[in-house]
Amino acid sequence: MKRLLPALAAAGVLLVTTASAAPAAPADSGRLPVRPAPATQVWATMALSSQPGQQSQVWLRLDVEEMTPRVITADGPDSITISGKVVNVGDRPIEDIELRLERGRPLTGEDEVREALRQPTDAEFVQPNFTPVTDRLEQNESKPFRLTVPLRGTDPTSLRITEPGIYPVLANINGVPAYGGRARLAALSTLLPVLAMPGGQAPSPPANPAKLTLLWPLADRPRVVTATPTVLTDDELAGSLAMGGRLYGLLMAYESALTGPLGTGVCLAVDPDLLRTVEAMTQGYEVRGQGAGKGKSAAELWRDRLRLLVAGRCVIALPDADADLVALSRAQLTGLTDLALNGAEVVRDVLGVQPTQGLTWPEDGVLDQPTLSDLTARGVTSLVLDQSAVAGTPGTGPVRFDVAEGKPVTAVRVDGMVSDALNGAATAKPVAGVTTPSETRPVSVQNALAALTFRAGFQSTGQNVVIAPPRRWNAPTGEVDTLLRTAKSLVADGFATPVGLETLLAAPPEQTAALSYPVEAGAREVPPSVTASVAESWARLHQLSESMSQPDAASAEPGDLIDPLRLALLRAVSGAWRGNEDGARAALATGVQQIDGLRGQVTVTEPNSPILLGSGDSPIPLSIKNRLDVRVTVRIVIEDTPGIVARDLTDIELPARGDRLVRVPVEVQRSGRFPVHIRLVTTSGVELGERARLEVSSSAYGTITVVITGLAGAALVLLSARRIYRRVRAARAASAQVPNDASGVTPPERSSTS
Repeated sequence: MKRLLPALAAAGVLLVTTASAAPAAPADSGRLPVRPAPATQVWATMALSSQPGQQSQVWLRLDVEEMTPRVITADGPDSITISGKVVNVGDRPIEDIELRLERGRPLTGEDEVREALRQPTDAEFVQPNFTPVTDRLEQNESKPFRLTVPLRGTDPTSLRITEPGIYPVLANINGVPAYGGRARLAALSTLLPVLAMPGGQAPSPPANPAKLTLLWPLADRPRVVTATPTVLTDDELAGSLAMGGRLYGLLMAYESALTGPLGTGVCLAVDPDLLRTVEAMTQGYEVRGQGAGKGKSAAELWRDRLRLLVAGRCVIALPDADADLVALSRAQLTGLTDLALNGAEVVRDVLGVQPTQGLTWPEDGVLDQPTLSDLTARGVTSLVLDQSAVAGTPGTGPVRFDVAEGKPVTAVRVDGMVSDALNGAATAKPVAGVTTPSETRPVSVQNALAALTFRAGFQSTGQNVVIAPPRRWNAPTGEVDTLLRTAKSLVADGFATPVGLETLLAAPPEQTAALSYPVEAGAREVPPSVTASVAESWARLHQLSESMSQPDAASAEPGDLIDPLRLALLRAVSGAWRGNEDGARAALATGVQQIDGLRGQVTVTEPNSPILLGSGDSPIPLSIKNRLDVRVTVRIVIEDTPGIVARDLTDIELPARGDRLVRVPVEVQRSGRFPVHIRLVTTSGVELGERARLEVSSSAYGTITVVITGLAGAALVLLSARRIYRRVRAARAASAQVPNDASGVTPPERSSTS
């Protein structure tokens, strides 16, 4: 069976809860007042208790796989059919499971339709009889169901619709859990557009039909780890580009939209980083930790098909990497803002078409005033914005923003009713244990069909209706086709006329507006803690690039090394990470790792044996290796080491892919063996490579040592001379104090001669 994501549910999971305690049987046909979940929330889980103050307990899961028809027309069937299955996900059997469709009064005004899109409205005006689904459902058991109810007539199961309109419809399932009473186990609400009663006369098209414009986004979250060679974080993109994948389905839907009456009103909006990644995949690529990627052929076919389709068509270049322009503006990352707005070059190179110049479409379609000023200063002259971003200006047509300095800016407004329905209302409270990534949430288009039918079939005021699915839309193929078929049908029947985006931009806007930045949009921004870290890495990368040069043709250009790292930092501020700080930090860590890897290519080679210094002014020989393809200017820094003083060092230019032996002049102040720590930095102080530890052995005496030794020798000579002098003087003094006869010896008599 072809699985759709219809009005009442999705191919995914919907859990609706009731009380864990056994409820008492209510008086109203066994129905408890459980608030229904809207059809656009089928990707989420709402923890709803059947009675206030009781703990929630999941009983039943409702999967509605098909609903026909989606829009009631004069030539359509006189009944509505839904089919799918119910699954017992509770902890006990459930008996007497019954299903019925209920409906509310038709919605007559735009405010009522908007309110019904935000939260389920009253759908209990007509309550037909229940239809049995199964007598008993054991734990983990599922049962298929198929329910057909008449749209009109007196049948007990009929919805009793008698006139065209937008009707709230409620799917209500009752059952009896074991040990408990009868309870509503699931309730799901949607809107059913009735353009004409079946078998009746088709309505006449209005004299002033709605002006329909379709913006078709192709975007993905950043996946590039390194550009040369190409390494991706995972291989999910290969499956997305292949037949049956998300991006493949969106491309085929874009091709379908171009054919038929809607074609002239279609404009493609593409993320340049997605094109860059797909183009790199066509050359072969690796997946981090997994080896060779498997999407080369799929990427080639997808790219080539897209090239054929966009030839001569309207194309918008989204901000590169779908960057969060408001977060960049708040962090004053002007360099990254410039980079984000240069994605048109990538679109030209890959697809061979010129995107609409001067136009940007920010993430979520919202901007604040400082960001608008930054963009206009960089040549932006037109915008695509959500209706919530325009303050105090009714209608859906283009508006003008008067900028203090510069030309006025034209803004095309995306229809808020249709886009809100396609995005789906935010879940009030997530259920523990349910972790569904935002980019893989299937979203029903049924409420969007109702909003679009209301615009074209019931207002008839000739207003602009700009349809823009979510950036990374992941609706099943059947739902995408249903949206396009309905839009084409409205155009073919005269309720709408296609208008190209360029036509909207060419006409001078009739209204002047002011920007409004919703609080919830600010809460989803890439947080300042991330952008502050990005700013630090951006400054370090800029300083690193200043130390590089290409003085000869044999070396590469510095931009070949630096530009991929700039893109890596831009991916850390992608709008895909709005509301996902962990994703932004992971992308930032990838960029920082690459910058560190670049810095590590310039290093000091540590010798295997100690460096012998023979004199006090002997230089220290160092071998510096540059593994980069550009020349790099560095400085040597010797950290403070007792006994050694570094002299003034000059800048050193290292050749590309070369080594250089330099002699670092130092003054050794002591002998012995001791370590010396050396590091390399750029001229602006960015550290390069790992710090080197050298063992230095010195047998020389420094100047101070020589002076001290000389002074010690002189002192020794003086002390020795003083001692000798004192001894000589003492000896002389002793000799002067002794008389000649003091010895008492009588000299012998002289002999006489005759």
